[in-house]
Amino acid sequence: MNNESLLLFLSIVIVILIAIIVYQQFSFHRGTQSQIRQISQKLKEIIETDSGEQLMLFTGNKELIELSAQINALIERHRKTKADYRRSEISSRKMLSNISHDIKTPLTVILGYLEIMRLNGTATEEMLKKTEKKAQSVMELINQFFTLAKLEAGDMNMEISKIDVCEICRESVLDFYEILTQNGFEVDISIPETSVYIPGNNEGIRRILFNLISNVVRYGADGKYLGIFLRNEEKRVCIDVIDKGKGIDKQFADRIFDRLFTLEDSRNRSIQGNGLGLTIARTLALQMEGTLTVESKPYVRTIFRLTLKKSNI
Repeated sequence: MNNESLLLFLSIVIVILIAIIVYQQFSFHRGTQSQIRQISQKLKEIIETDSGEQLMLFTGNKELIELSAQINALIERHRKTKADYRRSEISSRKMLSNISHDIKTPLTVILGYLEIMRLNGTATEEMLKKTEKKAQSVMELINQFFTLAKLEAGDMNMEISKIDVCEICRESVLDFYEILTQNGFEVDISIPETSVYIPGNNEGIRRILFNLISNVVRYGADGKYLGIFLRNEEKRVCIDVIDKGKGIDKQFADRIFDRLFTLEDSRNRSIQGNGLGLTIARTLALQMEGTLTVESKPYVRTIFRLTLKKSNI
């Protein structure tokens, strides 16, 4: 084969190779365009139907695989956001319904007593006491609701200082001494005699303990037992508030701290719960960088555990 023939052969090979490369690039580009159209059409369908369905794409293109993964991550985040919004919306509606019920009931009683007084032209001491008690319950609910609203909005000034948590625990139990003795409670206390200091808000911790002990009196009265145990650990302080009452069923354990969540039988007049106390208690604990958890075995032991950081001061 002479030089001219060799050059002609090489030229033909080069042309064929160029044609193959051009064809491959064209096919790849066309295939990529087709897959992008599929992604676009599927996204449009997902948006229109609001289905939250994931993208399914079969391709060897690494860039398209990464793009699909990112799109699916966004779809999943949108799905979770939508689910959270729906739960929040349902919770808000239930909250408004419960507030309406809890305010309307005592107000109806108050108006009834006032009407009787107006018709009779006199007010007995017993009626005045009952009217005052109902008015106080309405005020308590309103105050708790606004306290929670301010806490969640970050509008409440939580001044942190070095405080003796042992003294607060003792005083909190003494505040309930009369109620506990009148109802025949066994009180079991284990609090160190020496002071234990933590960085916290004095009123905040008192409010948490008040709400937890109130919870024992309202819902754990069947067990006739209140335990307050303070453990001074190396880096934290744990306060256990314990009762031996009917406890909390496992299906409700995750919801017990939700706003205005109450157990089915806790909305009766004898208990007077409104479902805000535990929510406020946990919110206060979180604002002091602590935790509030619950463990419950009905009629054996229910433990609300407040955990707070130790003071470095």
